[in-house]
Amino acid sequence: MLNRLTLTQMAAELRSGRASSQETVEAHLRQIDAQNSRINAFVSIFAEEARAAAKAADEARVRQRTLGPLHGVPLTIKDSFDVAGQPTYCGSRLRLDHRAAKDSTSAARLRAAGAILLGKTNCPEFLYNYETDNYIAGRTNNPWDVTRTSGGSSGGEAAAIASFCSAGGMGSDGGGSIRVPAHFCGIAGLKPTPGRVPATGHFPLIAHPGGLLGVGGPMARTAEDVRLLFQVTAGHDDQDPFSAPVPLRPAELAGLKIGLMERFNGVPVQPAITLAVDAAGRVLEALGFAVEPFEPRGIERAPELWWFFFGEVAAPFIKKMIAGRERDVHWTGMELVGLAFEKPAPTMEQVIENLGARDAMRAALLRQLRDHLVILLPACGVAAFPHRSRRWAAGEKEIGLFEAMTPLTFSNLLGLPALVIPFGRTEEGLPVGVQLVAAPYGEELLLDLAVRMEEARGPFAGPRV
Repeated sequence: MLNRLTLTQMAAELRSGRASSQETVEAHLRQIDAQNSRINAFVSIFAEEARAAAKAADEARVRQRTLGPLHGVPLTIKDSFDVAGQPTYCGSRLRLDHRAAKDSTSAARLRAAGAILLGKTNCPEFLYNYETDNYIAGRTNNPWDVTRTSGGSSGGEAAAIASFCSAGGMGSDGGGSIRVPAHFCGIAGLKPTPGRVPATGHFPLIAHPGGLLGVGGPMARTAEDVRLLFQVTAGHDDQDPFSAPVPLRPAELAGLKIGLMERFNGVPVQPAITLAVDAAGRVLEALGFAVEPFEPRGIERAPELWWFFFGEVAAPFIKKMIAGRERDVHWTGMELVGLAFEKPAPTMEQVIENLGARDAMRAALLRQLRDHLVILLPACGVAAFPHRSRRWAAGEKEIGLFEAMTPLTFSNLLGLPALVIPFGRTEEGLPVGVQLVAAPYGEELLLDLAVRMEEARGPFAGPRV
């Protein structure tokens, strides 16, 4: 069926005329009708707009007009990116009256490349949770097992893509919010270097200071598909304060040395996670790359420092935003940041000292990455967990949410690109991803390496939906 092709395959079929955009859009809309009542991935579905755009795309191809790389391909976008004329709720009742005046840069670039937007996908309120639930659309379920979470904050996007309701799309990531859902749902997701993919038109605003951590990035079922989406959405945007005119460039894989971390800072992970990382390491060695044990020095406090900027610095602003409307705020918007409400607001001295500590950590790790250009490590400490659970067995001990996410948050703090691809399953059949991290602006290196790994791994079957 057309909706089960990879995004890259779908684009090739549409460009060649072997498939029409109208039949491809209809295949996806049928899948949404069949699956969304079960997984609840969508906030809004643009059925009639998508049908009209598909008809126009087919007519353009018949007239042999110049076609973009995503011509006629149905995609989705997280409900934190503006789409002209549509609300950007970001999971919050506080934004019920919002309507976007224009497309976000990501939406505009996808459309300029020929893509058709099928709808907006669900997220936790304010994007502040690793589970996707809110008062607007409700809870999103994992398509592999609906008793488990699809992750957050890009959980609706991951669930839609994994269940073949969408060929791919855009998420955002301030502490693992692309990579956790990708890992939980068995797809690929890229957290770029800040500014490499402009975040203009995203809510919450990705600018200073939050833009040190948060980025927009592509998600799809394969690294090859993510690479195509990255090529379309990357590029300078003078409205994004982090954006820089860094061109797309070829990656050099010859002689690449890869550092392997089975855990971050000694925090245990579930056995299936270790098995997936070890399997990925063996595949890389079989491909001819040197894979060596790697233990970064000088970044041990990175998760705590990430929380300072993600939670404690943001808390006073969120507290002010919700003042008088606390009862309208969903638990997903308050569970994590609410912990920071209990502390005094950070002082300017603390902010400046911690920015300095962050820069020193970044410099220390980048010195180590001169030798090992890529780090291979777990995507998360646990696989997709039951809704609202917060403690899990992980090898020799039990870990909580903060510990489970330690393989993810250091790359947000330090502004490093990171990519997750599926590479195994648990005994229960849940997907397990592995993570690749590189120095800033190393997206092409990560993507090309991941494509090679997926080719050696073979196809990764999705959930039975």
